[in-house]
Parts: sequence; C-alpha cells; structure tokens
Amino acid sequence: MSFAETALLGAIAGITIYLGLPVGRVRRIDDRVRVGLAMFSAGILAFIFMDVTTHAQSIIASTLHQFKNGHASFGHVVWLFALLAVGFVAGTAGIAGVERRLKRPQRASAPQIAGAAVGTITAEDSALIHAEAAMLRANALRTAMTIAVAIGLHNFAEGLAIGVSARAGAIGLATVLIVGFALHNATEGFGIVAPLTGETTPDGARVIPSWGSLLLLGAIGGGPTFIGTAVGHAFTAEWVSVVFLTLAAGSILYVVIQLVGIAAKSKRMDLLAYGLLIGIIAGFATDAIVTAAGV
Repeated sequence: MSFAETALLGAIAGITIYLGLPVGRVRRIDDRVRVGLAMFSAGILAFIFMDVTTHAQSIIASTLHQFKNGHASFGHVVWLFALLAVGFVAGTAGIAGVERRLKRPQRASAPQIAGAAVGTITAEDSALIHAEAAMLRANALRTAMTIAVAIGLHNFAEGLAIGVSARAGAIGLATVLIVGFALHNATEGFGIVAPLTGETTPDGARVIPSWGSLLLLGAIGGGPTFIGTAVGHAFTAEWVSVVFLTLAAGSILYVVIQLVGIAAKSKRMDLLAYGLLIGIIAGFATDAIVTAAGV
C-alpha cells in the first residue's frame, strides 16, 4: 500500500470523531442526560486507558523477554521503563500544570437577582453576569480541549499501528484496523463535548460552542490518527510508541477524574455507575474488530 493511500485511509479513520461532536450544540439537555453523557465518555476513556496501558506494558514485556534471551541489553530495558514513567507522569501532572496555568483568577459570582428584591439590573450587575458567563464558557472549552489532547495522543498511537501494518504489506490487517479505529473514534466525539453539554451561564443561557470550536476540537482529537499513520508508514521505533502511549494513559486518567467529579457534584452515583458501565462496554464493542485482527 502506497504512502498516499495509507495516509488517506488514516484520515478516514480519524475524521469519524466529528460524528459525536455536534451533540455539544444541543441547546436543551436534561441534567440526568448531561451527567449520563459525561459518565459515558468517562467509561470510553477508561477503556482507552486500559487499552493503551496494556499496549505499553506489552512493549516492556517483549523487551524483557529479549533481555532474558540475550537479545537486548539491560540498559535498553531501563531506558524504555524510564520513558514509560516519564510519559505517564507528564500526561497527568503535566496536563494538570498546564491547565492550572491557563486558568484565570476566579471572579466574584454574579449577583442573585430575583422577585421583588431587585427590580432592575444595574450596569455593574450586567457586567458581572457577562464576565461570569465568559468564564464558564472558557472553563468548559478548556476541559473539552484537555480531553481532545488526551484522545489525540491515543489516536496517534492508533495511527502508528495502521501505518506500520500498511508498510509491512499486511493490507488486510491495516484495513481492519482502519474500520475498527473509525468506529472507535466515532464514540470519542461524545467524550470531548461532554463538559459542554450542561453548562449554563448566570442568565440561564446554555454554553454553546461555535462550529469553529468543534472543528478545532475534532482536529486535535482526530487529526493525530492521520499524523500517526504517516509517521508509522515512514518509520517506527519502540520508544516512540512507549512515549505516546504513556502520555495518552496519563492524560486520560487525569480527564476521567475530572469527569467523575461531575457526577459527584450532582450526587447521582447511579448515573455514574451506569454511564461508566455503558461507556466501557461501548469501548469493548467498537474495539472488537481490532481485537479480532489479533492486535
């Protein structure tokens, strides 16, 4: 399979992430649906976490086996293990640190305006309301961006698998991978927009992301599939896979913790359990084709 054909199929596998993104523009969503979607996306991400950590661990295990048989040095084993640890720490603490730096100082909450206590809204009140609304939109979009980055790191590793298979001449395997990853990426769009599905501003308006924001989120989350496919077709190395798999695992873990906080605040532990379960099952279901291919 030529480089151009492989890159095109990698792009197709990644672009399906846009199928779930329009949910972020739905104006009326019940609180239960909002929490359920958040937990569904957390379940999908939990499955991806298990998937990427398993792949990273298999690389280390393979290297250890080679060392045991005298085909790899102890230094190489230590090098890969160090990359695993650094990648995981960078994915969790690194993203947490970046997000903390991006957060603006918290502003005073908008005044409560109701009934006969207040007859009119002053210019100062209006300014506070607009400032609070802008802050909520920025926070929701920032969380969605963090999820998109985490998924993008994971999808880069998926793209590597497609590119390597195609370069090796395993056309059937590469095709199955593309179909499986395309189905899997279609569910990841829901995970990205979950933080945007229920936020409301102080004036009662829904936080609706622009189409431009959704296009950007999709490019960040799905684009790396195409990039990884191109890189995997050009060359491959164990350390590249380890770095991106562990970066993805660490960042996904951080995001899952954030999403679980949504259900904790709503005190709907039943929705937390059901959403996580359904999301994990969806992850296994869409990954079945890839598993059947023996990857």
